[in-house]
Amino acid sequence: MTENFFPQEIIRKKRDGQPLSEAEIQFMVRGITDNSISEGQIAAFAMAVFFRDMPMDERVWLTQAMVNSGDVMDWSKADLNRPVVDKHSTGGVGDKVSLMLAPIVAACGGAVPMISGRGLGHTGGTLDKLDSVPGYNTAPDPELLTKVVKNIGCAIIGQTSDLAPADKRFYATRDVTATVESIALITASILSKKLAAGLDALIMDVKFGSGAFKQKYEDAEELAKSIVTVANGAGMPTTAILTDMNQVLGHTAGNAIEVRETIDFLMGKNTDPRLLEVVTALCSEMLVISGIADATTAPLAVQGALNSGSAAERFAQMIAALGGPKDLMSNPDAHLPLAPICRDVTAPRRGYIGEIDTRAMGMAVMDLGGGRHRASDTIDYGVGLSNIMGIGEKLGPRNPIATLYARTEDQADAAEARILSAVSITETVPAAGPVIGAKIKLEDL
Repeated sequence: MTENFFPQEIIRKKRDGQPLSEAEIQFMVRGITDNSISEGQIAAFAMAVFFRDMPMDERVWLTQAMVNSGDVMDWSKADLNRPVVDKHSTGGVGDKVSLMLAPIVAACGGAVPMISGRGLGHTGGTLDKLDSVPGYNTAPDPELLTKVVKNIGCAIIGQTSDLAPADKRFYATRDVTATVESIALITASILSKKLAAGLDALIMDVKFGSGAFKQKYEDAEELAKSIVTVANGAGMPTTAILTDMNQVLGHTAGNAIEVRETIDFLMGKNTDPRLLEVVTALCSEMLVISGIADATTAPLAVQGALNSGSAAERFAQMIAALGGPKDLMSNPDAHLPLAPICRDVTAPRRGYIGEIDTRAMGMAVMDLGGGRHRASDTIDYGVGLSNIMGIGEKLGPRNPIATLYARTEDQADAAEARILSAVSITETVPAAGPVIGAKIKLEDL
């Protein structure tokens, strides 16, 4: 028998700092899902949580209730014969790690059904990058998805309306009521979708720094600890790695241009050391947590998948199986055209890059038309930045800060001004911080 609750009384309890029961949280989530709770009540509940927070048990209950608001994928019937594991990033600028990670882990023996999102604001979205590939289907039917994951080992797709539908309505209200930043609600939002994907294990990439959602290291660490605690409390083994976003990850930022860097990375060309370190750390942890390898052999397996070409082959197979061109790897110019205006952004004086406002670099991509101000905005996939310099690199006439690709001169001017203001120049070589901040495991909390 369902208990007879009133939304306003549950909101009042949370507002006054009183603990909520699992049944009360389940009632609120059912109301969010079936529209029996109004937008105003959702907003009030979100604001009450924002100010009063939720202890870990309430976060677990909220996450589980949101998972159960829709379908939960069941890979046990697919006869995969490999562990189902995924990674989620809190987002950054130039973060094309998912495109590399999924085929690497697949080549090492994991199954990676990666449900990704689109970009909003200065952070790029994995689905937007894949939408730059002609024909690629980010919303395959369940039969095709299962076939691709079984035969190839990975598929990067978008969230369906049947997975954690409560989160979609809840997030839309949070987005317009200044409650997105709540650690408790972020935790439930991320994990509800990942638990609904039927994973055996998850690795979280939690960014910190000027281009991250949580810029302060302490805030990123708090979010990572919350996700690891709640995920494990909900029955999904999870580890988090904190990674640096005080500079662009890799040498590119945009959509088609990041797919091009992914192809080069997988084929062993022009590999950025920081990007390789992040990819190796996350892939290795995925192999360890899913039991495919141990801490010693996992990095070797990752490097082997890259050196042998098997990761590149998996990526090519995934692209083709989901509708993309079969010759993408060998002929990217034919399928990933860049905008016609190409301009080097040269620093006003010689020196070294001291600091980078990475968020501003992401906003420069938006100036070019490569991102969204609103969810309904259209993206220009051919614009973006390449040859992006990092902290400590030498600047001069032959060493520009970046090269931009634009559709119009006005857009190029705006992006160039943004890039120049984003970089500080020093006379001496500064030290860049480590790209891996910490690893957070349940047993350490």
